[in-house]
Amino acid sequence: MNFPTNQKRSPAVAGKFYSENPDELKKNIACHLGDLSKDKQKAIAVVSPHAGFMYSGDVAGAVYSRIEIPDTIILLGPNHTGRGETISVMVRGIWSMPMGDIAIDEVLATALCEETSIAKPDPAAHQFEHSLETQLPFLQYLRKSFCIVPICLKKVDFSICKKLSAGIVQALERTGKSALIVASSDMTHFESHKDAEEKDKRAIAKIENRDALGLYETVRQQQISMCGVNPVTVMLLCAEKLGAQKAELIDYKTSGEVNGDKNRVVGYAGMIIT
Repeated sequence: MNFPTNQKRSPAVAGKFYSENPDELKKNIACHLGDLSKDKQKAIAVVSPHAGFMYSGDVAGAVYSRIEIPDTIILLGPNHTGRGETISVMVRGIWSMPMGDIAIDEVLATALCEETSIAKPDPAAHQFEHSLETQLPFLQYLRKSFCIVPICLKKVDFSICKKLSAGIVQALERTGKSALIVASSDMTHFESHKDAEEKDKRAIAKIENRDALGLYETVRQQQISMCGVNPVTVMLLCAEKLGAQKAELIDYKTSGEVNGDKNRVVGYAGMIIT
């Protein structure tokens, strides 16, 4: 299937999850960021949440304010809408955002689809998906220009996660590029604050140990409603191939700590892999 190179994706959740006004958005992001005067880490990958900024912005901001933002960013997120292919890669065009347009790294995105047939060129899955879009304002605040490779995943087996991770690493090697891998995920959904914390600690421990299979199995077997378990599993597999040595929890919060309702929360974890 051919997609025009001038294809433009409009924001799906501007004005809902974050302000559609660029000046207001910048002020809002600044409130969620950590100390920008500190030295930045060169990260292989991160885990960042994707809720409305009033809920998960502090966690996302804590992560992004600590790392160097490179030229190319691979975005891995869950498919909430059910649209499109099982593994959908937008390979051409630009994402139009309130703070400016972001180009897709067409060379790397195309190489990925060529390296593994399970990754399909498909913009449909991205049209209304928020999990990747919500990462971009933070990245744009911290770096004026960069390219992205947006990858949206439906639920898949661990074997498919392994194949996709191999394809990503092979595409990086083939193109001679390096990239930050962003795995977008919220944690436990709609349980009490206490239960969410207990369940999320188990998943976070697996990420800290860089145990991709352990994470995948723990989330499935213990019925942890972590929507981005597949993106994080793929990211961990990639990170190991790219020489990861450490995974660190930067921040964890639940929505109950924002709105006061601790009976029915969503958990948010921010992590950096180096």
